[in-house]
Amino acid sequence: MSRPAAVPTRILEDDRVRVTRWDFAPGAETGWHRHDLDYVITTLTPCSFLLEEPGGESRRADMPAGSVYRRDEGVEHNVVNGGDQPMSFIEVELKG
Repeated sequence: MSRPAAVPTRILEDDRVRVTRWDFAPGAETGWHRHDLDYVITTLTPCSFLLEEPGGESRRADMPAGSVYRRDEGVEHNVVNGGDQPMSFIEVELKG
């Protein structure tokens, strides 16, 4: 099954942070990736995350607009919009 790609838009990058806005149509995905930096996510819209994880596992996380969470470097996953509405969030990656 082929999914559409989520659209990343780089907002800011300097020696301390990388800030990216991610926009997902329903069913869109980031593609598999590993985070090399600690990061913070702020949802701009309600988000219906389908998180595909190594080993074939997946889990859902539904978050209202304005939610914030953070993860340490090393997270590996594919993020999919598991809902039927577009979703968007801001990712701030922390450099050192």
